[in-house]
This record gives sequence, structure tokens and C-alpha cells, in this order.
Amino acid sequence: MRIVLTVNGQPVNVEVDETTPLLDVLRNHLGLKGTRYGCGLEQCGTCMVLIDGEPCYACAREAGTVTGRSVTTVEGLGTPDKPHPLQRAFLEEQAGQCGYCLSGILLSAKALLDRNPNPSRAEIVAALDRHLCRCGTYTRIIAAVQRAARMGAHA
Repeated sequence: MRIVLTVNGQPVNVEVDETTPLLDVLRNHLGLKGTRYGCGLEQCGTCMVLIDGEPCYACAREAGTVTGRSVTTVEGLGTPDKPHPLQRAFLEEQAGQCGYCLSGILLSAKALLDRNPNPSRAEIVAALDRHLCRCGTYTRIIAAVQRAARMGAHA
């Protein structure tokens, strides 16, 4: 089946079985390695992407369900030369140790800030509740999202 969608603002056509996980399409067909495999059960948030601006798990999501939609991965946030304010804030707060979970967390934080440019701490915690960080840097992650909000990281 031909899957036609937009990934990080660019039109994409991929020939895959419609039941192929979106994560596989992103990593193995499009070469976007920032989205990672964690549990495969929609439990950890490592594979989180934005579909039409909403956080969605990519590990169990069938590629056929995203035809005609817009997908944003962490590669779509910023560049090394011009990082997104969230990326800058995470670096400034040293919010990651190993960084394995951060691509999903960054995208959920972006979705939050796009709909609520000045979230409370409780709203940040709720928005990131679907994410597991084995390094335990949650306090710094929350501080980074608060910093990004002050930097005007929304849409």
C-alpha cells in the first residue's frame, strides 16, 4: 500500500504494508532515527510523535492510519544550528542523562506549549505522565519545560 503523508513539513510517499508500525516507517524507511523503540506496548512514550499536532505513540500505530496526515518527529523541531526553544531549554537545564526518552518528551512538551503557552507545573506533569525516564531526571525535565514556556516556545 502506498502511504502518503507529511513528515516534518515534507510530503512523503512510502510503499509499505498498511499494518507496518509507524515507528518502523519513520526509522527504517525514512531514516529518521530520533524516534526510538522503547517497549512496543504504548507504555513508555519513547516512540511519541505528533500526528496533526497531538502526541501519539508510533510503536503500535499502523502506518495505514496516518495516510493524509501530518507527522512531526524530533527532527522536525529544530536544527543543530537553530535548536527549538524546547531543545535549548533542555540543554540549559541539563534535563537528560542518557537522552533515550527525550525525543518523545520533547514532542509531548511541544504539544502542551502549543495549546497552553503558560502551563502550570501540574499541567506539565499531566502532559508528560505517559513518559518514563529511567534516569529519573523528571525535576529537570519539568524545569526545562517551564524555561521553554518563558522563552516563548509555543507555536
